[in-house]
Amino acid sequence: MTTPSVLPWARFILLFAGLAAVSCYQPVSNSSGQPDDKPETSYASTGSESADPENGSPESDQQKEGNQLESLEGPVGGGFRANFESNLKRNGMDASAAVDPSNAVESRILAEYGAVFLTQAVPPPKVMFGSEEEASGFQSKAGVESAVLGGTSIELQPKAMAALKKASEEAKAKGLSITPRDGSEAARRSYSKTLDLWNSRFLKALDHWRAKGRLSSDQVSRLKGLPIKQQVSEVLELEKSGIYFNTFFNNSILYSVAAPGTSQHLSMLAFDASEFQNPEVRKILAANGWFRTVQNDEPHFTFLGLKESELPAYGLKKVSKNGGEYWIPDV
Repeated sequence: MTTPSVLPWARFILLFAGLAAVSCYQPVSNSSGQPDDKPETSYASTGSESADPENGSPESDQQKEGNQLESLEGPVGGGFRANFESNLKRNGMDASAAVDPSNAVESRILAEYGAVFLTQAVPPPKVMFGSEEEASGFQSKAGVESAVLGGTSIELQPKAMAALKKASEEAKAKGLSITPRDGSEAARRSYSKTLDLWNSRFLKALDHWRAKGRLSSDQVSRLKGLPIKQQVSEVLELEKSGIYFNTFFNNSILYSVAAPGTSQHLSMLAFDASEFQNPEVRKILAANGWFRTVQNDEPHFTFLGLKESELPAYGLKKVSKNGGEYWIPDV
């Protein structure tokens, strides 16, 4: 395998600095995050999956591996960038193909959502999947495991699911619950779903700004016809002039939805928890390798499979925002 080329660090820093003023992903405010201890957790059989731990059955080797929270190779020196490249290389992926440092959208996504690339499961091969075929192809190679939590079937990568099951059992032992928020899409999503979510904000905002006289009919038609990556880029440029595309037309669209192809749910390493406001639940999830890594997206947890004490050595820093704590790339 050819050794991945090193992304120019100076160019990476300059690109990130130029984008720092642009807002990051923050979903619409949530109102249903109170802990609910009623739902029970059950597990759907998937062949190699072990039985419900509550019944005393031994865990599979896969589950044990996922629950040990031992990094496979340990962090390398050089901060986030070096560990990003090292982890992709460990998985047979090329860091130079994962992100184009000359593309503002890709550079921004890596700087803000990039913690997922440090996962001890299978990281995504690129910051922005370009099609349903790319996303589903990765999901098939990474492996998919299903489970039923709180009466809802969800799908994740096997290591992520094993850790979530363990966290769910620990929560149950304390009279708590860890359940999916907003159904099965709390975990695995398809590329088409991320596109639908984008369009639910993008198309409505186009109509809004055309009615306000800020965009012409020709501009609206042109924007609708652009390839997704260019469309995202031009939307972010328009937002610099106050033409916002979020739910309330008052801030960046990335405060409402992820750009198509960039969601961590596509990598099956993200889980939206109904009980995100409960600090004890967050503590249990963190003990099992699940952390919040997307600023202001309170219900969203990312499976890293690392101990919290290890995260700084991998190039992540903890930031506090609106009463919540998030681990993001330290770049």
